[in-house]
Amino acid sequence: MTGQLAFVESPVQLLNVLEWAHTQNPGGRTAPSTGGPADAAPPLTVVVLSPTDPMSRGQLRRMAQLARDQGLTVRWQEARGGRGSLVRTLRALAGPLRAAERVIIGDPFSRYVQLLLTLFAPRHLTVVDDGTATMEFAAQLGRGERLVRWHRKGGLGPRELVLAPVTTLARRRLAPAGSRTVEIFTSLPVEAPPGITVTENAYAWTRDAFGPPLLTGGADLVGTSLVETGVVDADHYARVVDELARAHGATRYFAHRRESAEKLHRIAVDTGLQVVRPDLPLELIARRGPIGRTVVSFPSTVVHTLPLALAGTGVKVAVVEIAPEWLRATASPRAQGFLAGVAGTAAHEVDRLTTRVTHHTERLEFG
Repeated sequence: MTGQLAFVESPVQLLNVLEWAHTQNPGGRTAPSTGGPADAAPPLTVVVLSPTDPMSRGQLRRMAQLARDQGLTVRWQEARGGRGSLVRTLRALAGPLRAAERVIIGDPFSRYVQLLLTLFAPRHLTVVDDGTATMEFAAQLGRGERLVRWHRKGGLGPRELVLAPVTTLARRRLAPAGSRTVEIFTSLPVEAPPGITVTENAYAWTRDAFGPPLLTGGADLVGTSLVETGVVDADHYARVVDELARAHGATRYFAHRRESAEKLHRIAVDTGLQVVRPDLPLELIARRGPIGRTVVSFPSTVVHTLPLALAGTGVKVAVVEIAPEWLRATASPRAQGFLAGVAGTAAHEVDRLTTRVTHHTERLEFG
């Protein structure tokens, strides 16, 4: 067995692999040393299964350099680089996968990762956070359900039917069995099925490596891709962003990497907010600073991670609860309950902001 292999497809996944590696060697760099038999863990190689969108690629390039600076080996794989890329990737990774003592993944819903797991069963598996999907993954695994992203609506389409055998086998490979162990490394409140180890991600590496940040006098807003995923109505979202900016004296809007240019242009013009496209995950941006004394976010992972990354800095985090009337008619029936769960399980020090609709306008209040 030659070591440990991590597959990442987003900047947040790579950040959380760095956090996991730090827990293996908290006294120094995140990469385990290779100096002798007393090493706590075998060497770790990170394989970036590169996405196609430019924002994700740019952030991943910067995160990859941070990982190399920490002593990790990073391999950039153009997994979606056109015709034949899937076969080339599988051939390139077959040997390392068979030899790996532990496989670390960030997105158990990824079709790419599921295919890899069906071909090569890991001896030991660690799942790190890639957003709030970790909560849904643990719940679906515990209920024995097929793995489906929470915002997907409807039954099995033609593509899902073709991939159903892959998903079914991958779900079995994501569960402990025989000598295979499964760990979830998370900053989120998850209820893991029996036999799965849950390890807390306290963002210790982020706090050690960056900050504390300089605080500005106002507030910052954190954007979401709920409009782009078809969950939230675009007009409702734009009105609430405007109301939030005025209510909290916000000057900046940190865009999610999947938000469309058209939506961000509308926000900038209508609200006067400075739209910022971060070049790193928000946990690192906030920790480096400057950052507002109040950070207001829609339900997302950051209402769980920012309080950890910014612990002791005096920054207050608030979450805006999604009202049912914001949702599009095409939204998944599970959307409201899932988003309410994300907001409701945020850390106790996170403020809740509720909305009340009056004559087609939203009024935001502390809950």
